[in-house]
Amino acid sequence: MTETDTTTERTLGISEFDTLAALESESIHVFREVAGEFERPVILFSGGKDSTVLLHLALKAFWPAPLPFALLHVDTGHNLPEVLEFRDAVVAKFGLRLHIARVEDYLADGRLTERPDGIRNPLQTLPLLDAITEHRFDAVFGGARRDEERSRAKERIFSLRNAFGQWDPKRQRPELWNLYNGRHAPGEHVRVFPLSNWTELDIWRYIARENVDLASIYYTHRRPVYQRDGMWMTPGVWGGPREDEQLSVRSVRYRTVGDGSSTGAILSEAATNADILAEVAASRLTERGATRGDDRVSEAAMEDRKREGYF
Repeated sequence: MTETDTTTERTLGISEFDTLAALESESIHVFREVAGEFERPVILFSGGKDSTVLLHLALKAFWPAPLPFALLHVDTGHNLPEVLEFRDAVVAKFGLRLHIARVEDYLADGRLTERPDGIRNPLQTLPLLDAITEHRFDAVFGGARRDEERSRAKERIFSLRNAFGQWDPKRQRPELWNLYNGRHAPGEHVRVFPLSNWTELDIWRYIARENVDLASIYYTHRRPVYQRDGMWMTPGVWGGPREDEQLSVRSVRYRTVGDGSSTGAILSEAATNADILAEVAASRLTERGATRGDDRVSEAAMEDRKREGYF
């Protein structure tokens, strides 16, 4: 290792023997446990930073063998185009199998109805559950972290879902000494969260250490935005500014990626991983709390959706 490399590691707070090694080891252990216990696991992959790190860890867990799992994306139809382009590029690069469940199809045939507020993230639940049933997935990997939101802090790494895909926090199983219980009845499945013990800062430190490629919108760029409910929104197929909202071109980046009608950007000049690490370290709000409008519907918005089958 050169002196320059060592200096860079010190700047980014990265060390071969820091907590990242332990977190990576735990996540890889979870992937291998699932591969040994379940018949048809699948990884939820949206092209966002957490699911990209999740996929990176999965590939690393089985390298040089091919990834033994397929990918699943529940497409709301309101995704930012840069994210979809990145998703497809990653799938092509690694020769992966991708299943796409489209909310648009459910709206077109009447199985779902557009919400008055135009937010589609809550509409993902039915297509997700149908895809799990159709493909008989018995374990579904997600990139949720416990630091994101209060209800997610209640999750175990292995989270049992009943035959209707519903989550009951009272049925959570103890996970002592890294022992995971994947037992489930026919029709039930298990949601698996290998990033449970990671924080947003850990994710960015790992991205920097591993040189993980991300969608370009995670770094500063200029785009038209308008302010709504304290968030910087961008116009798209989901709509644009109202009469009292002014559109302007700003330097922004996204901390999290979701439905374009409910996910805001932040004003930022952070162009490198080191810049973002400094920015995240100084933040006092989680990325969901700062930029996800769908979590502001009520104090229990996420928990209500999780009980119905959402991640």
